[in-house]
Amino acid sequence: MRLSRYFLPVLKEAPSDAQIVSHQLMLRAGMIRQEAAGIYAWLPLGLRVLNKVEQIVREEMDRAGAVELLMPTLQLADLWRESGRYDAYGPEMLRITDRHERELLYGPTNEEMVTEIFRASVRSYKDLPKNLYHVQWKFRDERRPRFGVMRGREFLMKDAYSFDLDAEGARKSYNRMFVAYLNLYARMGLKAVPMRADTGPIGGDLSHEFIVLAETGESAVFCHKDLVEMDPPGADVDWYGDLQPLVDQRTALYAATEEMHDEAAFDAIPEGDRLSARGIEVGHIFSFGTKYSEPMKAYVMGPDGKETPAQMGSYGVGVSRLLGAIIEASHDEGGIIWPESVAPFHVGIVNMRQGDAACDAACDSAYKALQAAGVDVLYDDTDARGGAKFATMDLIGLPWQLIVGPKGVAEGVVELKNRKTGERVSEPLDAVLARLTGKAA
Repeated sequence: MRLSRYFLPVLKEAPSDAQIVSHQLMLRAGMIRQEAAGIYAWLPLGLRVLNKVEQIVREEMDRAGAVELLMPTLQLADLWRESGRYDAYGPEMLRITDRHERELLYGPTNEEMVTEIFRASVRSYKDLPKNLYHVQWKFRDERRPRFGVMRGREFLMKDAYSFDLDAEGARKSYNRMFVAYLNLYARMGLKAVPMRADTGPIGGDLSHEFIVLAETGESAVFCHKDLVEMDPPGADVDWYGDLQPLVDQRTALYAATEEMHDEAAFDAIPEGDRLSARGIEVGHIFSFGTKYSEPMKAYVMGPDGKETPAQMGSYGVGVSRLLGAIIEASHDEGGIIWPESVAPFHVGIVNMRQGDAACDAACDSAYKALQAAGVDVLYDDTDARGGAKFATMDLIGLPWQLIVGPKGVAEGVVELKNRKTGERVSEPLDAVLARLTGKAA
């Protein structure tokens, strides 16, 4: 994409009401624009990152055996009355009445609707287990929306829902999602630590929040430092085998948010192994038994011929929230530092002297070669000053900057800068292109 044809409304200064780094940088980098309190338009650069994050989530859900569908944003109030949640949910729910006086709501979550879909089609234990997920926009009317996409009213969420015959099957489904979450966050360059969460009146131990450590995190977290260093399980796990050891490896070590923190248990850890930090919640998995299946009569026939309410779980990932979390965990004074897996473009070409025949030719050659190799590339072909071009490239955080100037071209070299490390190398264009396309020089 040529920057002269792109829509990238960068700002020199962030609006005064942007309180945290991710909100400031997303506004300055032209990724989002606020349209109302807690509601944002996703501009082209932000949408490219959002789509890449969403695709990673989707791939890891598919790999773990979940099946994608898409449920509507509007739901019938009567479904929520069946579960008993319609009146209990509170003012965060946006309630609507259509022209026929039917009561609807803009979905904040989908337990009721997915249970209705399941009960209409699944009758026997032979059809279990099932895990249905979708990636969909939600709305929750937060009293105080703030921190940009970290706590908005409208947000993109992946929510999955598992259905099993019994508690043993429900734990296996839970473990698959636990492991899948470790993988998906790692693919985005994040170190996410699973921390035990409150299960409420249902009890049990099947509820975990996934927390990304960041200096600017929203809450205090406490854990054993080994949890931060553990590698993800990887794609080659046996998804329908015994995943309990992988889960136990992480849950055996202390990890808790401020709300669940046990100071005595934390102090029992050797001092050198304790880690207290700030964290951002980026996902929550939860097993809730028959909380919805029983009142909504989502029954399945067991091998003994008896009907029983399905055991259910839900598994959420804040897809749009993840962009804020990645920025909070990966930025510097110059701007964003995107991990390569989610960067809006892999390479930014900087033409230091637009209009110079030799510089234009070298940039055009690089641009065409990178495009032909399938590399996402943004070519700054504007007539802005060099300093402004560098500032924009650092701000938007592309992993690589290919810098073409008249002096280098005359010497037969271009410069390649790594955004994360700041390292620069000067090499012939062919060698740089070989690096960027992954081919041997």
